[in-house]
Amino acid sequence: MKSRFDIIEHRKWFFLLSGTITVVGFIVFLIFGFNMGTDFQSGSRVQLTLHQAVNETQVRQMLSQAGLPVGDNAITLAGARNNTAVIRFPEVLTAQQGREIQNLEEKTFGSNSYQIDTVSPVVAQETSHKAALAVLLASLFIVAYVSIRFEYRFAVAAIIALLHDVFIVMAFFALFREEIDLTFIAAILTIVGYSVNDTIVIFDRIRENQKIAKPRTFGELERMVDKSVWQTMTRSINTVITVLIAAVLLFLFGGESIHTFTLALIVGLISGAYSSIFIASPIWVVWKGRQMKKGPRKKVKAQQQPN
Repeated sequence: MKSRFDIIEHRKWFFLLSGTITVVGFIVFLIFGFNMGTDFQSGSRVQLTLHQAVNETQVRQMLSQAGLPVGDNAITLAGARNNTAVIRFPEVLTAQQGREIQNLEEKTFGSNSYQIDTVSPVVAQETSHKAALAVLLASLFIVAYVSIRFEYRFAVAAIIALLHDVFIVMAFFALFREEIDLTFIAAILTIVGYSVNDTIVIFDRIRENQKIAKPRTFGELERMVDKSVWQTMTRSINTVITVLIAAVLLFLFGGESIHTFTLALIVGLISGAYSSIFIASPIWVVWKGRQMKKGPRKKVKAQQQPN
């Protein structure tokens, strides 16, 4: 495929864009923090499935009758007709409080579909540690695998791209106050898998073209990598679009239980496609190019291969 836009030559603009997103993300974290679910923060989560559409004021009035006021952003309405109310309490509700909410629900809304999930402080802390450990171990195994199959520069570039993707998803959830629970961690691990797969496909083409072209100057290296990226562009775009279609449909029709998972997956897939093409390969070029002399970007011979 003949490149219409020199991705590697314009890498500074992509680095600037990602750097800007990083700075904005840190500001978002400082201002808003995370909306942690009960999986990572002790407390109770009550879900009421009602026979009618409700608003937040009605739910608050019902809870006030039980002597259980809730803070801002503690009530989430879901369902096609806003007939499901999800309420998060920072404290662990007693059995008596749970029965009182259930009785008030039946009295106020004529419904008796009630579900409560409670997490103690010890369990919440243990879950947080295990989630962080899962992401860390996944990253370490990726570094080891890419280092063995390619070289350590490829591994570091891939990890930077993965961290870029995870950071963007986290910043998005912090900004829009989306709840972070265990399904969010599952989505992060899924994003890591898809992103590194796309990155490895590009790296594999770079390695093949490097053996053929044998670039001796930094300019030739840029040209070779740019050609490799464009040779895999169609495959990368088709792959992410295919998975995005499935993720969007699940988000629209999959229900509240997988809302967090599918939303994180959508954001991560878009970010992953961007970082694989515009971040990972340019980082490797800059690092690899330090050991090469400068020179004109002469056209190098690279065998055209199917996507």
